[in-house]
Amino acid sequence: MDHAAELTADHAAEIDRHVRVYIIVFVVLMALTIITVAVSYLHLPPAMAITVALFVATIKGSLVACYFMHLISEKRLIYAVLLITVVKFVALLALPAITHSNGYWIHEQPRNGAPTAPATSPH
Repeated sequence: MDHAAELTADHAAEIDRHVRVYIIVFVVLMALTIITVAVSYLHLPPAMAITVALFVATIKGSLVACYFMHLISEKRLIYAVLLITVVKFVALLALPAITHSNGYWIHEQPRNGAPTAPATSPH
């Protein structure tokens, strides 16, 4: 076997390996989609349903980013950028919970018990 034929065989084996990985990732993505739909039929409490949905979506997004966008083989810089993005995303998700827990969304009750309308801006 000459050198060119050996390189072609190695290249074909490498392509087969990559295709196998893509098919496995596709099957896992389909399984996670089925899990997401199945969980919607369980009628979980909203907080639990949202938690499960975000967990599954995070796994699916990670698989797509790592394998189909080829980020799994990137260097440290891309991971630093991704980490900053994740931190900011989590902060934005936490913002409504933080403002809700400090009473910003709770309207004061007047002495007669009727709720007051929220203050509107003059604009």
